[in-house]
Amino acid sequence: MSEQTDDGVDKITVTAASTGEMGQRYLASGSRVAMRLWDEQPTSEGKPQAARDYETVGYVVSGRARLRTGDDTLDLGPGDSWVVPAGVEHTYEIVEALTAVEATSPPAREAGRDAPPA
Repeated sequence: MSEQTDDGVDKITVTAASTGEMGQRYLASGSRVAMRLWDEQPTSEGKPQAARDYETVGYVVSGRARLRTGDDTLDLGPGDSWVVPAGVEHTYEIVEALTAVEATSPPAREAGRDAPPA
């Protein structure tokens, strides 16, 4: 369900959020920032590293992942947050079923920015 006040404030319920091609749920989105939910994403070895033209900040709710950038690896677990600047090649290896929330700026969903890596 989505609700909007007269002054443009939106509420998006997770059950009404659309799902992207990579399994992400699109939550609230404004003109400069958007949120998405990765809910119980299964374990994976990660895809090839890719650079995006948006900045990502994230927070692990549950599970574990490895964030790989070049030759560097960050282990992420419940309560950890991270930042991936725009233009930095990276990938995520999911070590244990992962639930995480991310915010992207500008919104990842706009202008095809959130398409799966080729």
